[in-house]
Amino acid sequence: MGDGLNDIHPLRRWLVRLLWAVGALFVAVHVYGLILIATPAPITITMAERGIAGETLRKVTVPIEEISPHLVRAVIAAEDSRFCQHDGIDVDAIEQAIDEAERGQGRRGASTITQQTAKNVFLWNGGGYPRKAAEAWFALFIDFVWGKERVMEMYLNVAEWGDGIFGAEAAARVRFGKSAADLTEREAALLAAVLPSPNKWRLDPPGPYVRQRAGTLQARMRVVDGEGLAACALAGR
Repeated sequence: MGDGLNDIHPLRRWLVRLLWAVGALFVAVHVYGLILIATPAPITITMAERGIAGETLRKVTVPIEEISPHLVRAVIAAEDSRFCQHDGIDVDAIEQAIDEAERGQGRRGASTITQQTAKNVFLWNGGGYPRKAAEAWFALFIDFVWGKERVMEMYLNVAEWGDGIFGAEAAARVRFGKSAADLTEREAALLAAVLPSPNKWRLDPPGPYVRQRAGTLQARMRVVDGEGLAACALAGR
């Protein structure tokens, strides 16, 4: 008389093994997420894709203290003005995006900086509800275990700025010939202006749309500063 998996019908045995594998992967990814609380920004799937495609990757990891507060305010102004208020997912923005879509007012992005960080670190580019669901879960997870400052630090170290450039430090060096710590308000606004499509919108030199968007972001950055909307990511600065 057998025992364990040998007594299980082959299909059930396969399902049990699949569930064990999924469970092990789930645990492993979350342990990886905990490790990233205190380790440098990793090589992401997007970076690997760019490397496989033949691009020269340029990536320099720096702590958030070595990134200009202007850039923190710029990305919040550009991508997620409620970064310090939500828990990783901006439910209000999602509801507004759905409402606008139903009224035929186009498609409005509702992805937070935390969701973008989760996608960049754990997942891949492309659509699909399974990936979106995983992105939402990991956004909640990292917002809780990493905290706002670490989420912002990771975001600014893995964000893509086109031409194989990843992270604020590499972007500042290549685009402006300086450290990310020394970025001016205008330079930070220009970097944030191209984030939605860094391989399409250029900074060398910036076109009319990017210049105009950067000017709009500079005005928003002052609102972000004045209303303390970046305070959670700029503790003590």
